[in-house]
Amino acid sequence: MLLDTASLYFRAYFGVPDSVRAPDGTPVNAVRGLLDFITRLVQDHHPDDLVACMDADWRPHWRVELIPSYKAHRVAEFTATGPDEEEIPDTLSPQVPIIEDVLDALGIARVGVEPYEADDVIGTLVSRATGPVDIVTGDRDLYQLVDDARGIRVLYPLKGVGTLQVTDEAWLREKYAVDGPGYVDLALLRGDPSDGLPGVSGIGEKTAAKLLATYGDLAGIMAAVGDPASKLTPSQRKRLDEARDYIAVAPKVVRVASDVPLPDFDPALPTEPRDPASLDELAARWGLGGALQRLLTTLHG
Repeated sequence: MLLDTASLYFRAYFGVPDSVRAPDGTPVNAVRGLLDFITRLVQDHHPDDLVACMDADWRPHWRVELIPSYKAHRVAEFTATGPDEEEIPDTLSPQVPIIEDVLDALGIARVGVEPYEADDVIGTLVSRATGPVDIVTGDRDLYQLVDDARGIRVLYPLKGVGTLQVTDEAWLREKYAVDGPGYVDLALLRGDPSDGLPGVSGIGEKTAAKLLATYGDLAGIMAAVGDPASKLTPSQRKRLDEARDYIAVAPKVVRVASDVPLPDFDPALPTEPRDPASLDELAARWGLGGALQRLLTTLHG
């Protein structure tokens, strides 16, 4: 089981009231919410391995070089040397180091590699997997990894993590009329305002799906642009032709990496904390009480 960790702690932050605080008054709603999410996921799905995948770089420069608008609207501060600073709520950012410390003390594998996003770590782990994988994320971009033959599914939280949409190829075809790899082509044609992807003007989701059904994939669609006999409408032909520069680079931006140089780590789900003393200290300092105890009981059981 691979966790898109930031996606889950954002959901926890907005789903758990910020009146949930440590003894010193610091909000810990994202920390405790994430711990409860992990407890529920382990209880419901019994994974052998669990990896918390992290955004070491939430807006990699190599993606921005190709499409400058990539996630630009979420930048709080541009940085010349390192990753740009992401605009996140004031009371969430101090909770992220606490989350990292707690996961480390528990012994839950936590993997992030610069200059890559968590999605790229997930894509690489999926490419290396020898058995079924469940990806838990609130980010539809990862639908591209769905592969029934290999048992790769996306579990998309609808309400907390108690209600998950199980995304397999049948669901993708019913919803979008594409398979996993086809989702990349659909997403880049349609665009995605939340990621700053412009898409192709005038081509929405339904039109993109129809074009892919007719011409097979992005390469087939672009071949049709140059074929006077193809059945593209004049406006579709014009808009796709005008978007050639974007279409040439967008696949590299939208497609998750599968070759991230990962560090050595043990993905096995722990049954006992790696560092009980640190965990006790964190639990007392941040008032993690019940949420942490529920997770420990679940891991031990």
